[in-house]
Amino acid sequence: MSNLKPTLSFEQGWPILQEEAINKVILLVEEGHTSNQFTSDEYMHLYTTVYNMCDNNPAGPEAQKLYQQYKKTMEGYVSSKVVPSIQGKKDDVLLQELVKRWNNHKIITRWLFRFFHYLDRHLVPRRSLPSLQETSHLTFYELVYGEMNDGVRGAVISLINREREGEQIDQALVKNILDIYVEIGGDTMKYYEKDFEESMLKDTAVFYSKKASDWIESKSYEEYMLKAEECLKDEERRVQSYLKDRSKHKLLEVVEYELLTKHASKLEENKQINLGAA
Repeated sequence: MSNLKPTLSFEQGWPILQEEAINKVILLVEEGHTSNQFTSDEYMHLYTTVYNMCDNNPAGPEAQKLYQQYKKTMEGYVSSKVVPSIQGKKDDVLLQELVKRWNNHKIITRWLFRFFHYLDRHLVPRRSLPSLQETSHLTFYELVYGEMNDGVRGAVISLINREREGEQIDQALVKNILDIYVEIGGDTMKYYEKDFEESMLKDTAVFYSKKASDWIESKSYEEYMLKAEECLKDEERRVQSYLKDRSKHKLLEVVEYELLTKHASKLEENKQINLGAA
């Protein structure tokens, strides 16, 4: 059975999928459509095209060729449409464009998955390949974050520090950006941890180290302790608002160390001075 030719060859089927599925989906999403624009007949026609290209050998060379072409198509879209739209942007504008592009990417992935679902059901498990969604998400990560993660991370950390200084920021924007790290990782924390959290914690240490050095010299013991308590509560609120729960313990540990542990002897000295003055 596996040696039988498929009903439809790759050379016959791919132009149909390219024109009627992929190009149409990308055009619709680029124009701002977010809901399904395909009739049930169109959907069945495209799904059947994929089926007929793989039917006699669901894990064979034609199916593998189709899978690789799907991957190349996603790479081409991200390289030609997504990356140029983000390049050169900074700060909030960069983050807003990234959120928009990621949301579009998810819609494209979801629509194309419906047409190429046969590959996910048959080829992917038999060949131990990443699913179509994983392939699509990793393509976005490698081509977008591979080039721009420093800028994205820096923009987010800058917003957090501005909020620490008392400025109102767009918390929903920060949350949406941090959600991307998790979604790309298939709802795991590996990219959030590696590409954001580690740097955020280091920056937090630097931020509060400077604050502690200033406050320890300019505030009384009581004022300093009130300020430290306020900072810890603010960081807890940040976790509730947009940081991930897994960051809470590590974040509070860093703040406590920089504000309290590191200056324990000086604080004790100031406390005695305070008691003496009383």
